[in-house]
Parts: sequence; C-alpha cells; structure tokens
Amino acid sequence: MSTNNNPKRQSGAAGPLEILWTVLPKIPLILKVILLHVLGRSEGAQYLDLKSDLTISVLRSMLSPAKSRSISEVQTMTLRDPGVKGKMWVSTMASKIPPEEGIRDALFAAIDGMSGPEQEGAPPLAVPDIVEVEAEWTGYRAAATKDSKPPMIPEEEKYRELMKECTSSTTILYFHGGAYYLCDPSTHRPIVAKLAKLTGGRAYSVRYRLAPQHPFPAALLDALVSYFTLLYPPPGSVHEAVAPSDLVIAGDSAGGNLCLALLQTLLELRRQKRKVTWFGAEREVPLPAGATPISPWLDLVQSMPSLTKNGKFDYLPPPRILSSAHQPPADGAWPAKPPRKHLYVADAYMLHPLGSLHLAKTWEGAPPTYVCCGWECLQDEDRYLVGKLTRDGVAVVFEEFQAMPHVFAAMLPRSAEARRCVDGITGFIRAVCEDPKKIRPSYKMIKAKTLEEVAIDPEELTPFTDADVRDMALHAVSGPQPPLPDVDVPAKL
Repeated sequence: MSTNNNPKRQSGAAGPLEILWTVLPKIPLILKVILLHVLGRSEGAQYLDLKSDLTISVLRSMLSPAKSRSISEVQTMTLRDPGVKGKMWVSTMASKIPPEEGIRDALFAAIDGMSGPEQEGAPPLAVPDIVEVEAEWTGYRAAATKDSKPPMIPEEEKYRELMKECTSSTTILYFHGGAYYLCDPSTHRPIVAKLAKLTGGRAYSVRYRLAPQHPFPAALLDALVSYFTLLYPPPGSVHEAVAPSDLVIAGDSAGGNLCLALLQTLLELRRQKRKVTWFGAEREVPLPAGATPISPWLDLVQSMPSLTKNGKFDYLPPPRILSSAHQPPADGAWPAKPPRKHLYVADAYMLHPLGSLHLAKTWEGAPPTYVCCGWECLQDEDRYLVGKLTRDGVAVVFEEFQAMPHVFAAMLPRSAEARRCVDGITGFIRAVCEDPKKIRPSYKMIKAKTLEEVAIDPEELTPFTDADVRDMALHAVSGPQPPLPDVDVPAKL
C-alpha cells in the first residue's frame, strides 16, 4: 500500500526462546537491582516500585550494549509487528499522492524562511519524493477481550466499525518515537489506543519514513502530508474532513520533535501568508486545536547538561550521537552517502529550528500545548521549551513527574505515574477540543508514588537564556562544551 521504502517490518512477536536468550545475560544485573532495591540502597528505591526499577535498569543495559549493532540490525529488531490484539480497532490506510507538488513546495518555503547563518552556502538538502504515507487509524473496541484478534474484514470495514464506537469527534494525529530511525506505529499501539479510548475519539498514527535511509525533511514532509490528508481528504478517502478544532497533534520523543516541527511549519506558512495547492485546490493552513509533545526530543545535537546529569533516573544511552568514537558498525544504511555526522539530518541543518526545535525563534500564535517529562535525560530541553512557550504567550500545561524516565507513560504503563500522565494528556485533549480558550497555564511537579501535585514557579523553569542554549548547541557541533550557566539562577520569563 505504501511506497515510503522504510525497512521491511517483520510479523510476529518474539518467541519464548528468543526472550530467554535476551534475559539470561541480564540475570546478574536483575539480582543486583533486586538486592539494592530491597535494601533501599539504589537510586530508584525511594521513588519507584521494584518492577519499575528493574525495567529501567534492564532497558538501560540493553540500550548501552558492550557490543554495538548495525543500524539495520537494530531497526529490524524494533520493526517487528506483534499483531493487533485486545480492545482496539486498527485500520491501516495510506494517503494519496497529490497530482501537484504544492505540499513539498510549501515545506521547503518554511525551511528556507526559518534558515539561519549555519545554512548559508550549505549544499542543498536532498529533496524527498512525495509518497503514499501509511497510517493506522486506531480506536477503542469495547466488546473485545484482552486476547481478541481483529476480524478478517477489509480495512475500510474496520474503519467503519471503529467509527461506530467513537463518542467524540476528537482526532489525534500521532507520531511515534524512536530517535527518527527506530520503531513504528505497531510498537506504539498500546499507548495510542489508550489515548483514543480515554478521549472517546480516534487516533491517526503515522508510519513516517525513517532515517538514515530517509533524512530530514522526509519525515516532516510525511507529517505535513498526513495533516493535510486529515483536513482535506483526497478523492477516495475513507474518512471525512477533520475540523481543525477537533484535531490535536501529538507524539513522544522523536515523535514529539516531529509534532513540534509540524507545528512550527504551520506557523511559518501562516507567517508567510501562504496557501498550499492540494489536489487541485488552494488550501488554507489552519492550526490544530492543540499539541501534546510527550518527553519531546528537541536538542538533536545533545548539548544540554541533563543528558548526563539525569542518567541515574533514565534508561537512555549517554549523549554520543555525534561521537566519531561511538559509531555503529557499517552496513548498507550507515554511514550515509554522501557522509554526514547525524543519523537524521545533514550537517548544515543540525541546528535548523525545524530539526533542533529548542532553537525556534518564536512560538507566538501556537495553540495551547501540553508538555510532560520526567527527571529524564531530556529534562533541561523540555523545561527550556516550556519557558520559551510561556514567554511567547502560549497557554502551556506542563507536568513533570518526579524520578520518572523518558516516555514512562509507554515504558511503565502499569505504574500509577503512567496512569496519571495519560489522564493528564487525555484530559488536556478533551478540554482543548471542547474550548481552547478555557485552557489556563499550569506548571506542576507530580510526586512519585503519592502523585501529590506541587506547583512549579514558571520563573524557575530553566536557568538557561536563549543565548546560553544557542551557545551550547553551537559548541556541540563545533568543539568542546562551554562552561554552563549557574544552575541556581533561573532565567526570567
């Protein structure tokens, strides 16, 4: 159906023997974590239950293996489709390819309009094809059991059955995480289905093209195509047009980056007063009702201090994405041709504000936005984003969860903190689709275990000024890190 040329997905979940061979080498680590947790001597013991502590420790070990794997090998591992099971409807569809190139022209107009001195004189970006972009319509299936498999009916019929169970017109345009080169809508079905259920609506989870095979701006083009597909359905589409007031864009990690890159693209096109030629018509560029980036990855060059400072609470590997000493074994996917330092983006565009979103000059005019994170490696960039949104007049709801790791709502789904986080996300989505004007700025820290809410002073969100952040990013791509500002002195909003 799709022509996006991503690495081929494999069917079926991992078998018992494969799971056994994965777990066996981790047994000493598991025993150590259990002992330290029971004795109250591990970092996570005071904040986490034992299962969560074990999950984070094992994930950290798996993501920082002694022997690195090739990009293609890791991609294959994360593209295994376990199949659809349980109380969800999933209907796979693909966008149509428009007869004109207006959607791509608009994207490059936004890229050019937001370019800075780092892009002056740079080789031109590779121009991605406009392709069919697959996505999974996802919704709640009330009559199913946890082991139910989908009926053997056409995808269009699945979509109609999904729509019968929607109790609201809310639509979530969702972008999965995975550092732009891993994962798929199939890996994120549980969290996406949960969001659809709790909003009473449906989600459109996009199978965007992955790096390094498809570098920036291929994924962003797929996101923009998907957005226009929802707003202005091409001929033959199974869905009706989605009203912008019913549409919320969302994503986790790299998907949170893509969510915000799409939002910045829309803002820039509106700044340019540009319309988009789409299936023979000149279309306006409306904004969605809201945005919900979940632990968004903003700093593509990994320049902020929490990337190392918060490692004890997180499972993410150390910040070495640009390190020549920590490159994966060569294969057909990497190193890229022509060569570049970053898996996702050409060297001259690593600091472009549609890639490194924390460097965007302004968010003025953006719709209400919900941001959540933990005490994770991306904490600094996410807090800085919230401060920047606030300074630019955006209504922000920010929830930071004590001692939680990256995208914990998906990684620790049975924890009380994950349930509270999903309630926060879906409560925001319902409210913003009902009346965005009623969204009031809110900044909270949610304590571990008790879920007690503690107000955060927006004046103390970040110690970093705009100049600090830009300097750190510039040094990350060109040389040693600069001295960090005094973290006890917050930047004024």
